Amino acid sequence: MAPTLRTHVSSLPPEGANFPGGGPSENSMPPTLRTDVSSLPPEGANFLGGGPSENSMPPTLRTHVSSLPPEGALRLRPGKAGSAAPAEREGRRAGVGPGLFISFEGIDGAGKSTHIAALADAFKAQGRAVTLSREPGGTPLAEKLRALILNDVMDPLTEALLIFAARRDHLTTVIAPALARGDVVLCDRFTDATFAYQGGGRGFDLEVLSKLELWAQAAQGLGSDFVHELGRKGAPAAIVQPDLTVWFDLAPEEAAQRLVGARVPDKFEAQPVEFFRRVAQGYADRMAQDPARFARIDAAHARETVWHAVYQVFADKGWLP
Repeated sequence: MAPTLRTHVSSLPPEGANFPGGGPSENSMPPTLRTDVSSLPPEGANFLGGGPSENSMPPTLRTHVSSLPPEGALRLRPGKAGSAAPAEREGRRAGVGPGLFISFEGIDGAGKSTHIAALADAFKAQGRAVTLSREPGGTPLAEKLRALILNDVMDPLTEALLIFAARRDHLTTVIAPALARGDVVLCDRFTDATFAYQGGGRGFDLEVLSKLELWAQAAQGLGSDFVHELGRKGAPAAIVQPDLTVWFDLAPEEAAQRLVGARVPDKFEAQPVEFFRRVAQGYADRMAQDPARFARIDAAHARETVWHAVYQVFADKGWLP
């Protein structure tokens, strides 16, 4: 049974304060940057896992314009995380809030973040409010955890716990309120990255990751005004997932060439090509489990060709003209 829901228009999260940063690999920047619709991010700006300029965009950029709530909804999936089939939908409003949740995924160097900026511009041109964010990060707390995750040596379980802790804070502080307002949320990485990097790349237990996904992304804890009803009594808990995940698929060897000299690598970017082969397979496995949620983009082409393919995905869904 698809969850019913009601729109909760909450107050905006408080203005974020600057927090400590370091070199390019720490991606230091204010967690929340509010601009009016004229202050659009540069098309080449980036903030995680893309081309040379990926540290230049703030993790959360909100633009607020007068518009009706979109015809989209946050996806809720019942049952066991990581393998359950998507919940049935009542039109395109079944789920949590009236907004639209899009995640961008791919190995480092695939160029996805440049296209997030362009997609944000496309939605703004249609009069839509857009929230740009990233993972790990997107909130003051999650950004602190990000610095540890990307740079400190730790065992795989510790790493996974920190990632999901950051994700829960990000979900409750930024993503859920933005979707309740009716924003289009564009997020550079979400849970699929964890299954690809920690599960595929590191070889960490996928069952443990699935359990953490179920806990950290539980919709039930997002507030009674946000989630009106999760389903019939006794139904499995629902988890928050993107409405659409755009996966930029690129051969690890080519991605590594793109990153040469781009910036000081973090501990993941410094991994050998074989690590990224496992990560790419991890993404392919996630897509196989939930193909309706994914749109695979061949990222080996020229940027203009890739952008056309990205835009066409959203046009085909009726989300862009």
